[in-house]
Amino acid sequence: MEPLSHRGLPRLSWIDTLYSNFSYGADDYDAEGNEEQKGPPEGSETMPYIDESPTMSPQLSARSQGGGDSISPTPPEGLAPGVEAGKGLEMRKLVLSGFLASEEIYINQLEALLLPMKPLKATATTSQPVLTIQQIETIFYKIQDIYEIHKEFYDNLCPKVQQWDSQVTMGHLFQKLASQLGVYKAFVDNYKVALETAEKCSQSNNQFQKISEELKVKGPKDSRDSHTSVTMEALLYKPIDRVTRSTLVLHDLLKHTPVDHPDYPLLQDALRISQNFLSSINEDIDPRRTAVTTPKGETRQLVKDGFLVEVSESSRKLRHVFLFTDVLLCAKLKKTSAGKHQQYDCKWYIPLADLVFPSPEESEASPQVHPFPDHELEDMKMKISALKSEIQKEKANKGQSRAIERLKKKMFENEFLLLLNSPTIPFRIHNRNGKSYLFLLSSDYERSEWREAIQKLQKKDLQAFVLSSVELQVLTGSCFKLRTVHNIPVTSNKDDDESPGLYGFLHVIVHSAKGFKQSANLYCTLEVDSFGYFVSKAKTRVFRDTTEPKWDEEFEIELEGSQSLRILCYEKCYDKTKVNKDNNEIVDKIMGKGQIQLDPQTVETKNWHTDVIEMNGIKVEFSMKFTSRDMSLKRTPSKKQSGVFGVKISVVTKRERSKVPYIVRQCVEEVEKRGIEEVGIYRISGVATDIQALKAVFDANNKDILLMLSDMDINAIAGTLKLYFRELPEPLLTDRLYPAFMEGIALSDPAAKENCMMHLLRSLPDPNLITFLFLLEHLKRVAEKEPINKMSLHNLATVFGPTLLRPSEVESKAHLTSAADIWSHDVMAQVQVLLYYLQHPPISFAELKRNTLYFSTDV
Repeated sequence: MEPLSHRGLPRLSWIDTLYSNFSYGADDYDAEGNEEQKGPPEGSETMPYIDESPTMSPQLSARSQGGGDSISPTPPEGLAPGVEAGKGLEMRKLVLSGFLASEEIYINQLEALLLPMKPLKATATTSQPVLTIQQIETIFYKIQDIYEIHKEFYDNLCPKVQQWDSQVTMGHLFQKLASQLGVYKAFVDNYKVALETAEKCSQSNNQFQKISEELKVKGPKDSRDSHTSVTMEALLYKPIDRVTRSTLVLHDLLKHTPVDHPDYPLLQDALRISQNFLSSINEDIDPRRTAVTTPKGETRQLVKDGFLVEVSESSRKLRHVFLFTDVLLCAKLKKTSAGKHQQYDCKWYIPLADLVFPSPEESEASPQVHPFPDHELEDMKMKISALKSEIQKEKANKGQSRAIERLKKKMFENEFLLLLNSPTIPFRIHNRNGKSYLFLLSSDYERSEWREAIQKLQKKDLQAFVLSSVELQVLTGSCFKLRTVHNIPVTSNKDDDESPGLYGFLHVIVHSAKGFKQSANLYCTLEVDSFGYFVSKAKTRVFRDTTEPKWDEEFEIELEGSQSLRILCYEKCYDKTKVNKDNNEIVDKIMGKGQIQLDPQTVETKNWHTDVIEMNGIKVEFSMKFTSRDMSLKRTPSKKQSGVFGVKISVVTKRERSKVPYIVRQCVEEVEKRGIEEVGIYRISGVATDIQALKAVFDANNKDILLMLSDMDINAIAGTLKLYFRELPEPLLTDRLYPAFMEGIALSDPAAKENCMMHLLRSLPDPNLITFLFLLEHLKRVAEKEPINKMSLHNLATVFGPTLLRPSEVESKAHLTSAADIWSHDVMAQVQVLLYYLQHPPISFAELKRNTLYFSTDV
């Protein structure tokens, strides 16, 4: 049950509030985010928004409960390419059996809601009524009609599913159900009044309050629970929660119904009616955002400008920061009425003569800004990637420009949120006459650039000053014309002809560095741009007390539309007094930094490309080569008879007489012993030479394995486990079942999805299933330490999903979508499959094999 607001309406999330406060487009945004309003006011008059997207979980919310709209694929014109008709019909049965089970629960909920209505009506005509007739009719408006419609539908559908054959037809039942959706329109129109009335009656009448707080709902026929207690408010929400379910199921049924099946045109008609109905309801609800424009002006010389996230009043605000020759100005675009010129609003300014960077010991601890949960950031990335894939499909199919613009708008909104909530590196500046200001950046390189640009200007003879209101207005007015950064740095603002960047894996060896004037403890970090902003991806070990460090460390860095590689060289600081109070981390000194463009023609070769980056007199030598995601996950069977890498899992377990391969057990045991609290475990790259050494030892079954494991860096052990699964000749979840996993995870109806996904696990060979369940429980234990290791279930699913599901080379050709895009539809689905099982309650091998789910069939 979703949380309801004071009046019983679904509560607006902070994301929804943010959406309503900025406009989409190159310049049309409001950087304040949710500054004005943290949530809906009590008693908000906002009507619920009914989601008409066929891929959403059935719900009705103020926008969509996760904060962004899901993708709405167009209704399929038949079975998806490559889906066999027989298999499609079996999937139809899985969808219908799941829907039927949920329909039974829904009918029981409606019955529970109707149960008190008759006695309440009976007392209404007595001298001591609990409620008046008018109050009863308002609260229970249309419930009886909805119950009768669904009871008739259930009674007619149930025997058809129980006596299943390939020619069974039920399209007419869905068509009739869709034609009766008008009753829901009346219910939705009355919904808010019904809740208000129920609330007032509860407050004024103790007897009704007791009735409404504990209504008994019958459990399903095969359930152990005979009854559950539910509030009236929760049950009144159920019809709204249900209103999109038929649309979701229709979408799934059409996907698995052959075009020549007699049900196909009936289901198409039912889907059309349902979607039109939902659209007609939402037309009056969907909020419209106003567009804005800006004025022009010109004054002082602008040296640098860009978008930074400022922490203001303990929340994040996107600002446009302008560095002029003698002043730093922080601004945001003002919200203006349509047709008026757009303007910047100055939030604050500091003359450079008064600007100082506080040292760690001088800075005061700032109010705690809680970092955004990693799994929510991963959700945003997944939404962005799915939207990008939808846009590409629309363009390929020469879709309507309006549909493409709508998708681009959604993509911009999600990218804006990602940009706002991902930075964590503090950058504090101080006005010597008063206030301090704190920015959060995603890149230490960027922080260093701003600091150096300001310090360079401060070497000139600068005078302190105070701007008059007119001077400040003129200066702020000039920002729009002078700015060099016109767009928020998100990929949706790129032109179509701009390079999409590289998707895949960049292998980088950091060899050595020269040019240091005195000995120091030195290390390097590597940054790449991802989703429009730079993030740190790898870090070498510290080479102590030297002027010529020789690291020779190899890293595998995942690229997500990346165009640049940055290398930063640091001197390690061990002085615990130099702690940045904004993030409680010791501040290391940047000795030099440099950046190179990732030219596809240069890096997309099989050979290593060696280069040198020069930075402040320091030269860092490195080599790199790029591997597309498809090539990096290419599965090739091992030609050797011995060993474990590249050998079928059934062969290895039979040879070892074990249920789970020895390599999996030992790596998991070592990670749980000393790596489960390691920040970024399974995400941070281990040194490639260490991983190869471990691979050789496991393949040779060397007696020194345990000794070597205990001495090895934990990230190398985690990398070895990932490499083992990646190099299996067939994915752990098998090539045979891959298409069915893709179909199962795409099902919209939760009951049908549960039925299908559990059945698919049961269909795996025993060695694969036991190993998968063993790994699943391990990953759940890792995620339990998320506050320490920063690895959520979402992060782990992103790392392991493609590794466990990606088909072998022969199979994958049939399933590839956009080869250039690692966040293709297939990869997204692979992540979602693993995430589904990670979020599922514990699954035991014995119980899985023993239980046969309701209406399960062979896939």
